[in-house]
Amino acid sequence: MTEVNLELNQVPAMKNKRKDSFSPRKSFFLIFLTLVLSVGGWFAVGKYYFWNNIDATRVNQQLEFYKQKVQSEPNNAKARVDLGYTYFLKKNNEAAVKEFNQALVIDPKDFDAYYNMGLVYIDDKRYNEALSKLSKAVELSPRDYKGHLGMGIAYRNLKMFKEAKDSLTTANKLMPTNANIIYEIGKVAEDQGDKDLAIEIYKEVLKFDPLYKSAIDALEHLK
Repeated sequence: MTEVNLELNQVPAMKNKRKDSFSPRKSFFLIFLTLVLSVGGWFAVGKYYFWNNIDATRVNQQLEFYKQKVQSEPNNAKARVDLGYTYFLKKNNEAAVKEFNQALVIDPKDFDAYYNMGLVYIDDKRYNEALSKLSKAVELSPRDYKGHLGMGIAYRNLKMFKEAKDSLTTANKLMPTNANIIYEIGKVAEDQGDKDLAIEIYKEVLKFDPLYKSAIDALEHLK
């Protein structure tokens, strides 16, 4: 892994700074960004909310496999979650949620079922329902950063920016230098109207992962 040591005064200066360039909100993001980029190595993950990017040519085979798995082992909660995940890859969110709910009937404390269902609800823009499921996932596994990150995404879309920052801060403490966390920090800055800071954060993402498409698209949009 590449070691990153980026102090606050090494963050590239923004051109045409406004008088409020060191407002409390901006200071929070700069300090957060410095923390994220200074604590260790970097690794990139898939843009689809941490799920593996499976080749589309394999999805149908995977679907049939897990259908058969569930048919032969109807009380296998993990198989239900895997089938639900595969339905998500097929963009059949209704079927995905059905399988996740079946998994929870089998095991009411299944973190993966709550977590994945929350992310499907985010994909459907059902953010309050997403928070409900992700909150349960965090309750079951508070040390898993993904639940906190998912909550940050949901809070941001509900324009609950303080709560979004709190969730993302927790996610960062649990899993420093995660590309999705930094990207979401940029999205919060953008949604709060701080275009310059958002651009700065997206550029930092691309320094470590030049192919991070969401950050590329965001930069193109802001420019």
